[in-house]
Amino acid sequence: MYWWRTQPGALRVNEFLQNILAGITGATPAEQVATVLGLAGVWLMIRQNVWTFPVGLVQVSIFGWVCFGGRLYSETALQVLFFAALAYGWVHWTRGHNRENPLPVSWLTLRTRTWWIAGTLLLWLGWGTLMDRYAHAALAYADGFVFAVSVASQWLQARKALDNWIGWMIANAAGIGVFWVKGYYWFAVLYAVFGLMAVAGFRTWRQSLRGGHA
Repeated sequence: MYWWRTQPGALRVNEFLQNILAGITGATPAEQVATVLGLAGVWLMIRQNVWTFPVGLVQVSIFGWVCFGGRLYSETALQVLFFAALAYGWVHWTRGHNRENPLPVSWLTLRTRTWWIAGTLLLWLGWGTLMDRYAHAALAYADGFVFAVSVASQWLQARKALDNWIGWMIANAAGIGVFWVKGYYWFAVLYAVFGLMAVAGFRTWRQSLRGGHA
């Protein structure tokens, strides 16, 4: 047993598990609340429940405050953009709609989707360059990709476009890689959970778009 524990693979597994444990036990109360609210907010979004917006607004406010205190300015900016998108989505989902007549799920048109992809790529290159040249951030362009796709996905979600879940799958997959390379395995696990929830969200919203038929 001792021999197994001294092998490189076993050491990596131990490091992985210790990092996850540290992420759970070492998180501040604010971080723990933000994590729980984040999971709850995504679950509500999958169910197309309008309560996702007030829950999300509280979550991004707490997480933005945590990030700002930790001088994680890129993440802080992301939470500010999320806050704006959630506030807009709350109004967009409820204006002229109610539980009996909800805002319908829709696909983007090919032309609109092309514009969104182009805009996301420009945001990625712009933000990545900014973080690389002026903030000297580690993995600036990888982080910038997660940032750009997340912003686009959040705004598409506010518009109730089914495409948003595809964006979240991509952003979460990239986020897993970024956090794994940085050694933040706990965050990599969280992004994996959010990725699975994005898959569930896509399937649920697609069923809704098809009129309740899987």
